[in-house]
Amino acid sequence: MGAYRRAYEQERTDPEAFWAAAAREVEWTRPPERILDASAPPFYRWFPDAELNTCANALDRHVAAGRGDALALVYDSPVTGTSRRYTFAQLTDEVARAAGALASLGVGRGDRVIVYLPMIPEAVVAMLACARLGAVHSVVFGGFAAPELAARMDDARPKVVVSASCGIEPTRLVPYKPMMDAAIELAVHKPAGCLIVQREQHRCDLVAGRDHDWDALVGSAPPLAPVPVAATDPLYILYTSGTTGRPKGIVRDNGGHAVAMSWSMRNVYGIGPGDVMWAASDIGWAVGHSYTVYAPLLVGATTVLYEGKPVGTPDAGAFWRVIADHGVNVLFTAPTAIRAIKKEDPAAELVGRYDRTTLRALFLAGERLDPATYEWASGALGLPVVDNWWQTETGWPICAAPLGLEPLPLKAGSPSVPMPGYDVRVLDAAGEEVPRGTEGAICIRLPLPPGALPTLWEDDERYVASYLSAFDGYYLTGDGGYVDDDGYLFVLGRTDDVINVAGHRLSTGSMEAVLAAHPAVAECAVVGVADPFKGQVPRGLVVMKSGTEITPDVLAAELVARVRAEIGPVASMRRVDVVAALPKTRSGKILRRTMRELADGRSPAIPSTIEDAAVLDALRPVLLPDT
Repeated sequence: MGAYRRAYEQERTDPEAFWAAAAREVEWTRPPERILDASAPPFYRWFPDAELNTCANALDRHVAAGRGDALALVYDSPVTGTSRRYTFAQLTDEVARAAGALASLGVGRGDRVIVYLPMIPEAVVAMLACARLGAVHSVVFGGFAAPELAARMDDARPKVVVSASCGIEPTRLVPYKPMMDAAIELAVHKPAGCLIVQREQHRCDLVAGRDHDWDALVGSAPPLAPVPVAATDPLYILYTSGTTGRPKGIVRDNGGHAVAMSWSMRNVYGIGPGDVMWAASDIGWAVGHSYTVYAPLLVGATTVLYEGKPVGTPDAGAFWRVIADHGVNVLFTAPTAIRAIKKEDPAAELVGRYDRTTLRALFLAGERLDPATYEWASGALGLPVVDNWWQTETGWPICAAPLGLEPLPLKAGSPSVPMPGYDVRVLDAAGEEVPRGTEGAICIRLPLPPGALPTLWEDDERYVASYLSAFDGYYLTGDGGYVDDDGYLFVLGRTDDVINVAGHRLSTGSMEAVLAAHPAVAECAVVGVADPFKGQVPRGLVVMKSGTEITPDVLAAELVARVRAEIGPVASMRRVDVVAALPKTRSGKILRRTMRELADGRSPAIPSTIEDAAVLDALRPVLLPDT
């Protein structure tokens, strides 16, 4: 029995012993005596009687162990032409003073702080400072527009918002402060204070009495010691799109998160003290939380924070330059990034210009890794290219090839095998497990392992309804697929209307709400269609109200602009078609899946419940690719 199979079986047969052993890699202020509280299913809690501080585990303990001079964080910013390096001692001091600054604004244990920052060191510092205080951070990706930010403010009710004067893109500056101000104006809940990082590329005006300059307040603040919290206390809230358009606040607890991050860092990614990990993901997303900020620091590794793009900063060799400059051992990014690099450098000529001898593996996640991208990356790098599948909700891989345990064979199109703690089953509509090779709904038998969400923020009912109600005793992933004869999982796509745009999960329902709000729109639908670079992009279809004088072209342009303003550029909504009617069932349900399959170039079976097949036939010229 290999190391992977041995670990998986140990966890399956005695999960409490397995995770008790894993928990010994974490420093507790009160070690766990109970490992799993299963007294109130489906609400399972790991390490219910334990106490710790996540920031102390990520920083202070390494300094105390004599590794204060070891490199903790590398900031590499081709968009500004600058870089910074922080040792564990330096980062600990910066975080301790940022915690003091937040405390001076009234932030304490259990309070929420929204972090709305670009990819700069202050973002990492702010997150860790919240953890140090026992406060709960909620990072909002800078690409979200004011209404989306306001919705998160009203749900999390933050005491403080940490933001910046601007973000910097390869071709433009993005003023953050006006978007933050607009969100506060829209929100019912108003934060008591705002902490603003002033960037020299574009400074902003501060609101007297509410806004505080980061450098001034943090620079004068006293350093604060870590505050112990219960292992079951929330570390952060990370919002993900819901199928209703209302964002869902994924809760991550402190204890289970620290244990899962430590175990996965060593065993999945093969990273430990002194290694260099680069997760090229924005900190607004789950990968950025897990594998840019927390996991590398928890195990004493160096993490790379990159403010740039895979192409255009300055070219398609940017990733390989960062690897060479900083001695990266593992790169973790999204297939979208590799497809963008492949498009600009199809012969992989730029790959060979840089020293990549430190690189051991490329991990890809966030969307399906298509075989063509897998083959290109494998050939260009000559290294393991590991697809790993997980979700914001789980926080770490459900399936992967665990390089830290053993080098399993890799299969194009598959994220390999389930990790310990994930009892993955493929079920039919009746909840029965299907034979291998048969497609069905991918589910995970409860309890979920440490690190996965215990619930949604202040909404247990929605947690059960969203994830646990479809099949008794199972977590519904929302993805469909099958398991092959070797036990490898193949994930084929989403089963709901949340689409994956370049690794960003976005609700088509929220986009439909924007389209439907236009006075000229009678009804609409948004479907995610396949895209060679982003994985999926949204396509809008609208039916105009009778007697409307606006032309279809003008309406389409206005709708695209509205989505950009209210959802954000990240939605990548570039095409809206005005059509005569939408295909529906007799009960009035719009046939989104059928339209999506047509737009992907497939030949879908026409549902027997369709009200008028002629409507679908009329849409074919609009929906077919390249028309």
